[in-house]
Amino acid sequence: MSDGYIVEMSNITKTFPGVRALDNVSFHLKAGQVMALLGENGAGKSTLMKILSGVYTRDSGSMKIFGKDIEGDLNPKSAAELGVAIIHQELNMCNHLTVAENIFLGKELHHRGLLNKKEMMDRANAILQKLKIDIKADAVVGSLAVGQQQMVEIAKALESDAKVLIMDEPTSALTSKEIEELFRIIREVKADGCGVVYISHRLEELQHIVDEVTIMRDGKYITEGIFKSIPMNEIISNMVGREIKEQFPTIDIERGELALQVKNLNAGRLVRDVNFEAYRGEILGIAGLMGAGRTETTRAIFGVDPKTSGEIILDGKSLTINKPMDAIRAGIVLAPEDRKHDGLCVKLSIRENIALANLDQICSKGGLVNRNKERTIVEKAVSDLEIKLPNAEVNASNLSGGNQQKVVVAKWLANNSKVIIFDEPTRGIDVAAKVEIYNIMNELKREGIVVIFVSSELPEILGISDRIIVMCDGKVTGSLITKDTNQEEILSYATRFEKKID
Repeated sequence: MSDGYIVEMSNITKTFPGVRALDNVSFHLKAGQVMALLGENGAGKSTLMKILSGVYTRDSGSMKIFGKDIEGDLNPKSAAELGVAIIHQELNMCNHLTVAENIFLGKELHHRGLLNKKEMMDRANAILQKLKIDIKADAVVGSLAVGQQQMVEIAKALESDAKVLIMDEPTSALTSKEIEELFRIIREVKADGCGVVYISHRLEELQHIVDEVTIMRDGKYITEGIFKSIPMNEIISNMVGREIKEQFPTIDIERGELALQVKNLNAGRLVRDVNFEAYRGEILGIAGLMGAGRTETTRAIFGVDPKTSGEIILDGKSLTINKPMDAIRAGIVLAPEDRKHDGLCVKLSIRENIALANLDQICSKGGLVNRNKERTIVEKAVSDLEIKLPNAEVNASNLSGGNQQKVVVAKWLANNSKVIIFDEPTRGIDVAAKVEIYNIMNELKREGIVVIFVSSELPEILGISDRIIVMCDGKVTGSLITKDTNQEEILSYATRFEKKID
């Protein structure tokens, strides 16, 4: 192995119809090293790692794994046999099976022609104990939290004796405690000589675990180096090809009149007597730990989840919202946390996604679509939000995360909405796309549209919001003026759990 590299990829090229995803990209990894692979959405990071793990085949270029020239194409099985494992951003678990059954899926152990369930259970428990993961091998995966499922994926990879572990956005849905646990495990597998490729848009995480960085942009290799020797602003400018002067852009305008009131809202266990107001000309942030009830509150307001009691008042008028269509007609819309499953029809085109939310504007009384009106609405939405796409007939699934988020917003803007609720709008998107989303929110604020912003990231809540309400255990525990508060005060309100008597 030259220079101690366990992975050597040189001049890798990959083309999809109409798009060159990788253009002569090189990548190297050493044993016992955590390499951050950075770049904007669409930079080619995941494509490169899918070639290394056998999910995709390369068009050209050479690969060596543990010094062995890879002449033909890899597939996931042959890559795994070489010691390469990938944990995708969207976890690939069988929820109805146990932890042990998931760990040994496709490589089941047999004894005399029968499944050796006892040995699989024993070996699964052994690897879980070695990694100090507090999960039982007989637990059903569907009953586990997302963070625990992430740990099972790692255990599955390491039980196969993986020596190259690829992690694609591993912390995007984890709590801070789960992230600390993940970092502990990464340090342990690194100490055992495993090489780790770490893909993340959460740049603040890198200082805790990363040794070196490789940066890509537009399908090309840009640079690499020791993480601690490269300033963060230089990393960002290499990723986006330009300097980002302001991470959290804000605009200062006078707060307008009261627009939205939520009074004594109750909906299930995690929405309990929620009260707050939102004004025109401000961005209202909603902060809290995972499970605090933030998403559940937005879903109740939008009519996704049934309310047991409470009142929603918009511009002085009490609304009856029993389903999302009631909220949409009133002018309240939601850009949901899971944009792929809840915000978009990913198998439909951009045109169809925007049109679906605006059928009342583009359809005649007889139900026929006016194509001219449709074209006008779609073109204006794409132009206003600067959505980057070849044409509006491209499927939503083919867009980057940032552009998918823009399409979700675009369809509601065309609907002349009065209140737009953003639930985790920057999750899984790169730093430049985040700034574009912030700018959209600022423009909505300027136009007098009420903006409600849910985020797990305290720096962006503090950087973008004008006012913050904090939730804990389904209740609002604090209401703060952003310029007069800090992360410590927000966390103090976010951990005000009720005292429960046994």
